[in-house]
Amino acid sequence: MILNQISYLDCIAFLVFLAPQLLVQIGLLPLLRWLIPALPFIAYEVAVIPYQFIHERYILPIEQRSPFVKKATPFQDFVIRCVRYAFANMPAFIGRVFFSKGVSLPFLRFRMLRHGIVTSPIRWTEVERPDFRGVLIKHNQQEQPDVIVYYAHGGGFSMGSSYFYMEFLLAWVALLKAAGYRNPALFALEYTLVPDATYPVQLHETLAGYRYVLSLAQSSTRVVVGGDSAGATLMLSFLLYLTEHTEFKHQRPGLAVMISPWVTIVSKNNRNTASDFLNDKTLELYGRQYVGKKSSIDDPVVSPGYCKDTKKWIEASPERGWYFLYGSEEVLGPEAKELISLLKSTGTHVDEWEETGGIHAWPVASLYLGETRDERLGGLQGIVGAIKDRIP
Repeated sequence: MILNQISYLDCIAFLVFLAPQLLVQIGLLPLLRWLIPALPFIAYEVAVIPYQFIHERYILPIEQRSPFVKKATPFQDFVIRCVRYAFANMPAFIGRVFFSKGVSLPFLRFRMLRHGIVTSPIRWTEVERPDFRGVLIKHNQQEQPDVIVYYAHGGGFSMGSSYFYMEFLLAWVALLKAAGYRNPALFALEYTLVPDATYPVQLHETLAGYRYVLSLAQSSTRVVVGGDSAGATLMLSFLLYLTEHTEFKHQRPGLAVMISPWVTIVSKNNRNTASDFLNDKTLELYGRQYVGKKSSIDDPVVSPGYCKDTKKWIEASPERGWYFLYGSEEVLGPEAKELISLLKSTGTHVDEWEETGGIHAWPVASLYLGETRDERLGGLQGIVGAIKDRIP
């Protein structure tokens, strides 16, 4: 199921679905306690964002505009400016509602109905076990999948849900089917968010989810592990963790797809750019909250960028290598590039796609904001092509 670009009408609908959920999930008094002191700053930004948009997009000489502004449409530019403000200034307990199931599923259904789709042609089921939760998307629920993606969503460990990514994930499965797989599937992990739990709870859930995925797969080499941002961090941590457990010695996945991985939780290389919507100080705050008080910020399993042991990475690498996608304007880009260089030095099969002028998690953002079908699906088609090449 592949829908068209998000419209201004969709944005209004999203806010309509969001408003009651803010009251339901947060409560009126806690919401007011945050909103009232923040109102002057919000009012200021309501005035400043349009001014900056007009000035940077239409008045500044082209050579002085940021790489993202140069390539973005006005709609894309304005949306990312709003996201940038929200990420830097909105507390996680508010952002958590934005990405929650209660907002995301009604929004997806609205988008489907707007396209004349009543029921998704690809079905999903919720999976709840004592040690993990998630959503299983499978083209044919009755048959064993011939390829299965194990995915962890982003959101700084403090927000996000598989339901917010559902349109992206459904499109991924649809493209796998179109690529020739008989019965592609995808399991999206619903790991526990901070502050409800901190590391290593999320890692243990990732491991339990992998056991479940192995129970569905024909073999571990038919499994693709992937994630974006914090979800990619979890998958990197998980792959390093596997090297310490003999039960998984012969059950490494076939391929890893890393979308804008948060390689090193706290690093001086994670620096703001003029284009990206991430904020380095907010990232560090979220990262330290995830690590908690019982773990170390420089533990290589917690923060994979600290692992410089090439032997360890050889053991951790999937059977058929890696595929990295990231933007040239990413806050997290320098650390991702450093890891890619390290992996390549081991002789492991590593492919990468650095999108010129691209921002954080650009394959996901493009699916929603891309102006043309090719722009919306470009990142996903690259991913599916890599999967088909490595796992025929």
